[in-house]
Amino acid sequence: MKRKKSLGDLIFDTCNYILLFALMLATLYPFVYVIFASVSEPQQLVKHTGILWKPYGFTLKAYEMVLKNPMIAIGYRNTLIYVAVGTVLNVLMTAMFAYVLSRRGVHLKNLMMMLVVFTMFFGGGLIPEYILVKNLGMLDTRWALIIPGLISTWNLIIMRTSFMSIPYELEESARIDGAGDWTVLFRIILPLSIPLLSVMVLFYGVGHWNAWANALIFLKDRELFPLQLVLREILIVNSTTEMTEDAGAGDDFALSLIIKYATILVATVPILLLYPLIQRHFTKGVMIGALKG
Repeated sequence: MKRKKSLGDLIFDTCNYILLFALMLATLYPFVYVIFASVSEPQQLVKHTGILWKPYGFTLKAYEMVLKNPMIAIGYRNTLIYVAVGTVLNVLMTAMFAYVLSRRGVHLKNLMMMLVVFTMFFGGGLIPEYILVKNLGMLDTRWALIIPGLISTWNLIIMRTSFMSIPYELEESARIDGAGDWTVLFRIILPLSIPLLSVMVLFYGVGHWNAWANALIFLKDRELFPLQLVLREILIVNSTTEMTEDAGAGDDFALSLIIKYATILVATVPILLLYPLIQRHFTKGVMIGALKG
């Protein structure tokens, strides 16, 4: 029998909806603003002040100029390589390590887990990391953006917890049939962890897509620059142009303004399209890690 809501419940629900709606607007509006600004006429946009509710005029000139920039294509190519190769290696290495830490009878398992958790709170810092990458011969190579962050401690803990929640009887019955660790991992554990793997792909993939700090430190060859580093350069160049122009004066200033917005969208939209593809797995995968400690 459905309980009739009291006045207090109705007030609470109403306040909840209002708060959530306000948070939605606060989150969504900056993205909508960038979309409207990127297709507005430059001179009209420069004259506008306040909230932007619609495009002022319509032009795709900014997108044409952004897509004509050869570094955008190079950045896209490199970022796709980093995302594809990096995410596959990230998920594979994390799954293998999590499998070891979640199995019964593994010697020094607790000590290894303590050392893993230790890295969450203490790190060597930027200079030791740079020296390590240089001594390993990875400086100014693609591997400098993949190997140093191969396993995320937080993702490892989540995956280990998920693997521990899988009934041990499944593994035991497989071993009776002669299965080894590789078979147990790839034929039993991972197929039962598809929602979790989807979340790991999203976490690692977004991390690689948005990465620019390590590229700025470890890469000098522009042919290896990821998209976010190219975006950073474009935004800095346009900001410099703005500072050398009088506000609202000149076509270059107005055009540089909408180019910034178009560049942000070109670099952001593709990764946003990934989420709907794995949305049905996302919530379940995140919750799995909280089932068992």
